[in-house]
Amino acid sequence: MKMKEIIFKYKSLIGLILLCLIISFATPTFLTQSNIINVLTQVSVNAIIAIGMSFVILTGGIDLSVGSTLAIAGAAAATLVQGEGNAFFAMLVALLIGGIVGLFNGLIVAKGRIQPFIVTLATMTIFRGATYVYTNGSPISGLGSQFMVIGNGEIAGISLPIFLILIVFLIAWYFLSQTRYGRYIYALGGNETSARLSGINTDMVKSLVYVVCGMTAALSGVIVTSRIGSASPNAGVGFELDAIAAVVLGGTSLAGGEGSVVGTIIGAMIIGVLNNGLNLMNVSPFYQLIVKGLVILLAVMLDRKDK
Repeated sequence: MKMKEIIFKYKSLIGLILLCLIISFATPTFLTQSNIINVLTQVSVNAIIAIGMSFVILTGGIDLSVGSTLAIAGAAAATLVQGEGNAFFAMLVALLIGGIVGLFNGLIVAKGRIQPFIVTLATMTIFRGATYVYTNGSPISGLGSQFMVIGNGEIAGISLPIFLILIVFLIAWYFLSQTRYGRYIYALGGNETSARLSGINTDMVKSLVYVVCGMTAALSGVIVTSRIGSASPNAGVGFELDAIAAVVLGGTSLAGGEGSVVGTIIGAMIIGVLNNGLNLMNVSPFYQLIVKGLVILLAVMLDRKDK
């Protein structure tokens, strides 16, 4: 394999390493153990959403409703654990809500033959409005101590959300790389017509990936709600953009059929490291948006050049 091919194949990982080196020279605080754990914790929400988004984008689709799904699932979980409610049951209900939202999206995309962008743009607004109605526009607080552990607990000095990333990643990796449904997802993204003619139930596969995406968004909603100690109807606004950016930075093609959750994790880390580094260097949040946008644009340009 030529050096150029190696660079393009591992460009996301190389980019992450270079970014870490640059920031570590600019601010030595970056490489401290506490800061690394902080970065991984901060990345957890976006990484989990992005893993679900990878499933959708691998089929050539997109889900703009993940931020709203996060909010409504988090609000439902918060209601169930007010006082000292059962945290595990609340998480299961949140995941169920996320799955239902995802199934709703998937069925409209698959059966209605409507572009995913339009469908999820509409449901993004619908479910955000539903969250405002459910919460009456006010945060839900007074959550039980058991529930608060999910976003703030630690095991051996490592925050619980980091372990949740690992669990979600391993499940997603196994599903995509070791099961026939994973192969169906790649086949659908590569060529839907060929996938259908080969006997794959493309409507079922499309519905499945949106269910997965809805459930990962819901899990992130539980983490966010637990971490801050309340469920806000504004939670998750703009999160869909960071999730899509993480998938793209990780090398997954927006056209579908190419990419991996390993790349998605690397992409989420790039965004997290960039945000953390810019904060440590006291860069204005306004300039941070510009820098993040330029990095994403560069990643897309490199991806097109590789084609």
